Amino acid sequence: MGRDGSPVLAKYPPKSPDLAPAGPRPAAAPVPPRPAAAAPVSPASAPPSPPATAAPAPLSMGLIALEPAFDVDEFARGLGENQIRVVVPREDLPEVLRRITDFMGFGIYVYSFRVHPADEETLKKFVVELQRVDFSPTAHRWTEFEEKGRSESPFGPDSKK
Repeated sequence: MGRDGSPVLAKYPPKSPDLAPAGPRPAAAPVPPRPAAAAPVSPASAPPSPPATAAPAPLSMGLIALEPAFDVDEFARGLGENQIRVVVPREDLPEVLRRITDFMGFGIYVYSFRVHPADEETLKKFVVELQRVDFSPTAHRWTEFEEKGRSESPFGPDSKK
């Protein structure tokens, strides 16, 4: 079964027997197996590894700049701030909006939010802007949240109880 061996492979056998196509093998001297261990890399040619505590930064390779992927969980951890502005990939937009509305469902933090396309023609990213709001009973509408100071809770981390 199979095809005849290539005349090119008969004259120039593959460097590794694993790369050769199936079929009759040309009569050639057996190639000794290569050692499995990788060749050691000299410290001068090895790229320096970043410190373990360094925050992930955009990678750049010449003219190409790679940004870290958008993380919905990382975004959700930021909810609770008074103002948030984030650029979201199109495929993550429904999940981001769901997380915002779920977070507001508790009633403690309420946001007015605006979604608009990012400054690119392809509509692959959207800008989500959140502004914390409070309901004004006198004005009968949502108004911008104003920090009125913090009170020390008897049950908070600084509690003596």
